[in-house]
Amino acid sequence: MKLKISVFIIAVFFGLTACKSALPTVTANPKTPKDFATNFLIKEQIPGMSVSVLKHGDLVWSEGFGYANIAKKIKVRPDETQFRIASISKPISAVCMATLIDAKLIDLDSSVYAYLPTYPKKKYDFTIRQVGGHTAGIRHYKNSEFLLNEPLTITQGIDIFKNDTLLFKPQSNYKYSTYGWNLLSEVTQTVAKTPFDTYTKNVIFSPLKMLNTCLDYCNTDIPNRTLFYRKNENGKIELGSPVCNEFKAAGGGFISTSEDLIKFGNEIIHPTLISETVLSELLTPQILDSGKNTHYGVGFSVGLSKNKTPRFGHSGGGVGASTLLLIYPEEEVVISIVTNLSNVPVYDLGNQLEALFLN
Repeated sequence: MKLKISVFIIAVFFGLTACKSALPTVTANPKTPKDFATNFLIKEQIPGMSVSVLKHGDLVWSEGFGYANIAKKIKVRPDETQFRIASISKPISAVCMATLIDAKLIDLDSSVYAYLPTYPKKKYDFTIRQVGGHTAGIRHYKNSEFLLNEPLTITQGIDIFKNDTLLFKPQSNYKYSTYGWNLLSEVTQTVAKTPFDTYTKNVIFSPLKMLNTCLDYCNTDIPNRTLFYRKNENGKIELGSPVCNEFKAAGGGFISTSEDLIKFGNEIIHPTLISETVLSELLTPQILDSGKNTHYGVGFSVGLSKNKTPRFGHSGGGVGASTLLLIYPEEEVVISIVTNLSNVPVYDLGNQLEALFLN
């Protein structure tokens, strides 16, 4: 009965015909990537999803599921449909900043005040590395800030948190903070003497041919951008609240396709834009004063695969967005998953795909 109900909900939700062959169906014993992805889509009632996998430099699987726009029945295309990538913006922005580290214009272990001398002074000094690794003590969102619907610049966005005290002495604790990465985007554009979105396009997106990746400007018509959905308190799918994310920029402001994210992931396996020395700094997990491993470097989550080999990447969550980028340098595999629904447990599908492709 539960399976029939799920299929019925998806059928009505997607606006499909009553023809049985048109309905997405659950595979009882999934074996292929498409089986697992389709089951996940149905279980989570996701309007639209795109999944891409690269192995040894080749795009071995890339597929869109469902709709970018339910009402207009616009299907998802993995090479074209742009999703909010949320916090996957952080590793992209880390590599962007790393170009300035390679150029000796930014030092990871220098004070933020060396680059932003007018930023309000705190009880403790803190470094670029600490901000990038969430150990500086800068706070995250509070109250309804996550839903801010005002087109602020990066500099204006910093006004939201700049006068708040640090949550703790830097390096004594770990507290995830998108606002910390907002601050680093201000550092980047100040040092580069170029607006952050322009600099990121010049040093990351254009060289890697990530042609469908840009800032999620709220008041700009972006034709291939998906609509963004949520489940309400009754479990019904509806449009998410309108939000403006461009001021978040480095912390969570980009939109992209699953295939563009694969190109970025391959850059981490075979770096061409930054040195291996600086890349290693980004991928090295930070250690607290207590000796505890944070499992986070500078903009990258750091962990192990099912093979006990290195696994780098990031997940993301936002209004109408649940995303995941996983990078496996030893196996030369990259997995990207992007959806247009809030609060989806994307690691469930990520782990299933890891088990299939890491062999």
